[in-house]
Amino acid sequence: MKRISNFSKNALIALLMSMLIVPGASSVTAQQLSHEDKVQINIAVNSAFQNTKKVRAGLLDVGYAEVGPKTGKPVILLHGWPYDIHSFEKSSSLLAEKGYRVLIPYLRGYGTTTFISPQTFRNGQQSTVAQDIIAFMDALKINQAIIGGFDWGARTADIIAALWPERCLALVAVSGYLIGSPKANQTPLPPNAEFLWWYQYYFATERGYEGYKSNTNAFNRLIWKTASPKWAFDDSAYERSAKAFNNPDHVDIVIHNYRWRLGLAKGEKQYDTLEAKLAQSPAITVPTVTLEGDANGAAFPPPENYASKYIGKYIHHTLTGGIGHNLPQEAPIKFAEAIVEADSMVR
Repeated sequence: MKRISNFSKNALIALLMSMLIVPGASSVTAQQLSHEDKVQINIAVNSAFQNTKKVRAGLLDVGYAEVGPKTGKPVILLHGWPYDIHSFEKSSSLLAEKGYRVLIPYLRGYGTTTFISPQTFRNGQQSTVAQDIIAFMDALKINQAIIGGFDWGARTADIIAALWPERCLALVAVSGYLIGSPKANQTPLPPNAEFLWWYQYYFATERGYEGYKSNTNAFNRLIWKTASPKWAFDDSAYERSAKAFNNPDHVDIVIHNYRWRLGLAKGEKQYDTLEAKLAQSPAITVPTVTLEGDANGAAFPPPENYASKYIGKYIHHTLTGGIGHNLPQEAPIKFAEAIVEADSMVR
């Protein structure tokens, strides 16, 4: 992404305004701001995503973007694979306008998030990623937050809501209930469903490890296209996120995650208790909004299959208009509205 200093003043204003104004009115953008305020908000958003903060949390130095007032209600947004924090750039701006304090961390193996010790095992199992976010909240002294995410991020948000409901004020989960276990994954799926997981089996081989390591950007761009077949993203959008895959631990974390899911790689014993709880498919009691796109090209469970797992206040929305797997970036207004809706269910 070009530095701001490379733009003329007029070009800068035009760019900033274009990022804020998203077609279609919504309740999230109903609060009217002056022209000057909009430009200031977007300067803050751009700066936050270009120059992430860092905080020591658990095993990691976590890189994260933060927008909105410090005194606002905390919202934590979690990305998936192969994406990064820029999936939430527009939705976080909309939420900041509404007064929320929005924090968007890079997951382990992405962007500016790094391990404190070179000796730490590069573990990608589901419970470790969730513990990372609990440690992140502790480091920032955030007791409770609205937590939202998609893909790995939705699974992580589900886990926090299930195991630490006192930390999760409300939940927004794209593709719903994604908690699983290696044992549950031993059950074969119908062939068309197995086909959608082709990369999981590729990653199970040493050829797959070397292939992903050698062709990370090309591989992930292919996933973007197949998972969101109707999303007309441009080169600059992909390249901006692809920088996050240059993290030295990215390949090891991704490969371990998918091998662990299939029972082909071991987790760590200190997480056995958490994984045992997750293997029971615990119900989620916190107020929840689940979302799905009508053009999701990735594997996902039908909403009717997981609705019963949310036993508190619960709403589901399927978005139309060709929305794929990277829902927060493809439909930022709808995603921001879901956060506000989940918040309203708490009251």
